[in-house]
Amino acid sequence: MTRVLILCTHNSARSQMAEALTRAAAQRRGLDLDVHSAGTEATRVKDDAKTVMAEIGLSLDNHTSKTLWDVPDPQNFDYVITVCDSAAEACPAYPGRTHRLHYPFTDPSGGSLDRWRMVRDQLREQFEAFVQALGEGRPVPETYEDSPAVPVA
Repeated sequence: MTRVLILCTHNSARSQMAEALTRAAAQRRGLDLDVHSAGTEATRVKDDAKTVMAEIGLSLDNHTSKTLWDVPDPQNFDYVITVCDSAAEACPAYPGRTHRLHYPFTDPSGGSLDRWRMVRDQLREQFEAFVQALGEGRPVPETYEDSPAVPVA
């Protein structure tokens, strides 16, 4: 099984949304992924993240903010993806087999719901492309710019 970890600073918004989106994309494609998210610090999952994800039928209600050390087997991931610059800088070293990616997204915190929706939709497009590449046995997009628009089922 392929293991994926998505990291952000507080594990309160972008990484939580990306985790749910990645898990849903993998499930739609019948791809066996073990997806987790974590932060360099733990806080809480933001209500606006829950709201905009519920709008597309994904619940974050059972999600909790956690650090890397709260996820199972934290040093054993096939892909570690950072979604903010500070997490990329603070990301620990991983064994050579771990593929590290950095897909930076704007922090929607403090913005309108439209800003939250924009970030959610960008995350959705990026992680759909990531999962599609895995499912087709192709190299995953190295950057956000490398990701083709992928229709969401």
